[in-house]
Amino acid sequence: MKKPICSTGLRWLWLVVVVLILDLGSKQLILQNFSLYESIPLIPYFNLAYAQNFGAAFSFLADKDGWQRWFFALIAIAICITLLVMMYRSSAKQKLSNIAYALVIGGALGNLFDRLVHGFVVDFIDFYVGEWHWPTFNIADSAICIGAALIIIESFTSPGDKKASSKEQSSKNSH
Repeated sequence: MKKPICSTGLRWLWLVVVVLILDLGSKQLILQNFSLYESIPLIPYFNLAYAQNFGAAFSFLADKDGWQRWFFALIAIAICITLLVMMYRSSAKQKLSNIAYALVIGGALGNLFDRLVHGFVVDFIDFYVGEWHWPTFNIADSAICIGAALIIIESFTSPGDKKASSKEQSSKNSH
C-alpha cells in the first residue's frame, strides 16, 4: 500500500535542497575566490581558509592512495539510501527525526558531490584560539553534525520510551 509522500518524512526533503544550495554555493565561492591554503580573518577566532580534504572527518585516511575517495562515496550513498527509507517509513509529524535525517542527507550529498567532481572535499570554515585550530570544515560537515546531534537527542525523547515509562507509571499507581 502506497502512502502519500506528504504524509511521510519525505515531506522534509526540501531541507536537503537547502543544505545542498548553501553548501555547494559556499564551496563554489571559495573555489572561485581563494587559492589553496589562503586564509582571510573575518572576526577574532574565525577565518575563511581554503583547504582540500582527501579523507573524512579530521582528514581521516587522507594520506592513502585514493581508494578512500570511493570508500567514503559508497558510505555516503548507503547512508543517504538508508535515511531516505527511514524518512519514507516515518510520519511527517516526526519533525525532529526527519529534520535530522534531512540534514545528514544534505551534508552527505554535498561532500559526495565534492568527492566525485573534485576528488576531495572543499573545506573553508576555520575556528582557532591562539595557534590552535579546529580542523577546517564546511557547511555539509556542520549539517551532518547537527543532524547527528538531533538524532541522539531524539533517541532520548522517542515516543517508545515515553509509552514504556507511562505504562510503568500507571502500573505503579495501580498498586
